[in-house]
Amino acid sequence: MTTAPEAARAHGTAEHPYVQAPAATPVSESSIRGWWEHSKPLTGRQVMVYVRDYPTLLQSLIFPALSMVMFKVVLGDAIGSATGQNSAYRTVPLVVLVAAMFGSIASATRLNRERSTGLLARLYVLPINRAADLTSRVASEMIRILGTTIALLLAGHLIGFRFTQGVGPAIGLVLVAMAYGAAFACMTLALAVNAKPGAPLVPYLGLFSSLLMFFNSGFSPVEAYPTWLQPIVANQPMTPAIDAMRGLAAGGPLTESLVKVGIWTVLIISLSIYPALRGYRKAARDR
Repeated sequence: MTTAPEAARAHGTAEHPYVQAPAATPVSESSIRGWWEHSKPLTGRQVMVYVRDYPTLLQSLIFPALSMVMFKVVLGDAIGSATGQNSAYRTVPLVVLVAAMFGSIASATRLNRERSTGLLARLYVLPINRAADLTSRVASEMIRILGTTIALLLAGHLIGFRFTQGVGPAIGLVLVAMAYGAAFACMTLALAVNAKPGAPLVPYLGLFSSLLMFFNSGFSPVEAYPTWLQPIVANQPMTPAIDAMRGLAAGGPLTESLVKVGIWTVLIISLSIYPALRGYRKAARDR
């Protein structure tokens, strides 16, 4: 038999036992709070998908580390003699950025595949902020890039890479890598969500990434390239990021490189956001 105090607790509050407690106010899906609250669990989902994908996880860590060692063995003496500096200060930033790019290509391919399964359509009809899933994917990419960067910097220590400028510049180096990775991730996600399901994203994005990877200041100084190619190499997105990371680790001029990194980051993200959101809406409605 229910007693009076038990009934009061069931139907009221402690201070006013016979007044009904107010219901929790739902979070508006179009509000800033809704965007934040909905992005958090979706980010956790993306991180778990990445961590449980063991082949991709191992590929994003082991292959770049092996590439770092290979570049050091094959090109180390040539770069060192041309620059008068340990080649690790060019090789490690190069490999960190390459790992960020190829990891984003894998994430973009997964997004394109999830579009064909109807997952984006199911998310679209739920009371979830429209930008939350895209935000969660970029956030999970940032987490992946942070972890990969730290792991590769530790591996780079084995081939002579050192932080000679203190803790602040070391943190700045990681932030440069994350800024570059965020811009590249936004671009690849925008392409993936607008491409037809099953589109050959890997060959095209892989070719584009390979061109960036082979024509930058990580392999050799800009002055070593043909004269007509030097302006392209000097101003493509990877070169200022590599130069900034090298300067933050070993010292040297930073202003021009950091300005270029900032311009490229803002430009690429700005050009990618609208196509990405439009692609999400189109993908959901077409399904």
